[in-house]
Amino acid sequence: MNVRLLKAGGKPPMELLLLADPSQSMVEAYIDKGECFVAEEDDQVVGVYVLMSSGSETVEIINLAVAEEHQGKGFGRALLMDAIQQAKRQGYKTIEIGTGNSSIGQLALYQKCGFRITSIDRDFFIRHYEEKIYENGIQCMDMVRLSQAL
Repeated sequence: MNVRLLKAGGKPPMELLLLADPSQSMVEAYIDKGECFVAEEDDQVVGVYVLMSSGSETVEIINLAVAEEHQGKGFGRALLMDAIQQAKRQGYKTIEIGTGNSSIGQLALYQKCGFRITSIDRDFFIRHYEEKIYENGIQCMDMVRLSQAL
């Protein structure tokens, strides 16, 4: 897998970004504020993540997604580790990520990769999304925020 920064003016893989964030308006609001990295395997885009500075020493992984046909093969972990290394190279001291309370697999992965839960933004997905979101038979209501020191 090769991960590269999407060049300015490049077309972000919206179909992948929408896997992690189902609101196109939300994705469009932050995509230009961050750096979009795409992962390729055999000349095919298989994953994406977006890093966005949230202060002079802190960066957030604002979106991370793997194409459905490539899930469960370690690409998510590889992307997460690449984002951590990218943040270190850029001199950040802390990296953050958020996910829904119903995103059980993502919560496990992030903690396995060294992230710790720092806060919960109650009703985030109710306030910011018009449609109800369900994962794993659970309504996604709260944003679980995690971080790790770099």
